[in-house]
Amino acid sequence: MLRREKILNKQYKKASLELSNGVVFEGRAIGANVVVSGEMVFNTGMLGYSEAMTDPSYLGQILVFSFCLIGNYGIPIFNSGDFFACKGHESGSIKAQGIVVSDIYSGCCHHNAEISLEDWMKSYDVPGIAGIDTRYLVQMIRDAGNLYGRIVSDGARLQDENKFEFLKNFKDKEYVDPSKYNLMPSVSTKEIVKIGRGSKKVAVVDCGVKWNIIRMLVERQCEIEILPWNSDFSKVKCDGWLISNGPGDPTNTDDLVDRIKKRILSSSKPVLGICLGHQLLSLASGAKTKRLSHGHRSHNQPIFSLPEKKAYMSSQNHRYAVEKNSIQPGWELWFENANDCSVEGLKHKTKPFMSVQFHPEASSGPNDTSWIIDKFVELL
Repeated sequence: MLRREKILNKQYKKASLELSNGVVFEGRAIGANVVVSGEMVFNTGMLGYSEAMTDPSYLGQILVFSFCLIGNYGIPIFNSGDFFACKGHESGSIKAQGIVVSDIYSGCCHHNAEISLEDWMKSYDVPGIAGIDTRYLVQMIRDAGNLYGRIVSDGARLQDENKFEFLKNFKDKEYVDPSKYNLMPSVSTKEIVKIGRGSKKVAVVDCGVKWNIIRMLVERQCEIEILPWNSDFSKVKCDGWLISNGPGDPTNTDDLVDRIKKRILSSSKPVLGICLGHQLLSLASGAKTKRLSHGHRSHNQPIFSLPEKKAYMSSQNHRYAVEKNSIQPGWELWFENANDCSVEGLKHKTKPFMSVQFHPEASSGPNDTSWIIDKFVELL
């Protein structure tokens, strides 16, 4: 009883979530005491919060977890000296601007846990807000289409503008729209990285690649060369190309689409595009992309494969999609979203080029479509 009274009487720092539609939510501050702004997005998963927060695709976004309790198993051990021991991490740091939760567990209960979620957030200078009706907020995000927010708490300081390249343009009391910036320099490797050994060499164009994509390729005996997004692709020797996932508007990536068209699609080597990589490959083929009124952000998006005539569950996190009526001759619709019939995948009719909007590596999420990685490796 005394312990319960102590918890109830504990003084929490107040925080506000200010939305671009004028709505303000009041809650308690968690994580770092920093003011941040970003696009409001959500994740419906019960698990996988560390994977989501480290996913480069969430760069510039405030991530809302719709599940009622987040953080109960802490954060998996991060071993910077062993890439393959870092399960539960999709990059080397938190990429989301901040998080919004209904409730957060302050402890750390798991045999593989290294640190609590809130302490981990503080170590990366990432704020959050708890005590919010997140399911109602998710509905609001869905209805609003484009919604931006700011997390503000008493005495909070501005976010360090040197944390990510695009933040150099951030101003106090401004709503950040990450689609206005080329986010590639903030998430892509600065130098070539080689991982794994094998008889098949895959060049990965790093647009914010999730580490589990690399793990799955290495497990299939591939040698991986991770390339900076602005590399000269004509100088790369490989057996196949993978254009990775990543954040932002695919049309706001400088000359990347043109270089994919001239240097990658001009050859006959196998190509796989994932998420943003799918959109970039489609643009390079001559198709067009559009901003969806309702993005796909969940672990339970149903998709339908037209050639195979099979349905799968997929993990997705995107706001942009390829326009179906812009698909060019020589290309065919491979996957379609079962909810809104939007394009979920394309493949070339004669060349070994293919792309998917969802995540076949699905970390975290369903493994229904991991066979796509196998299909790509077989083509090498």
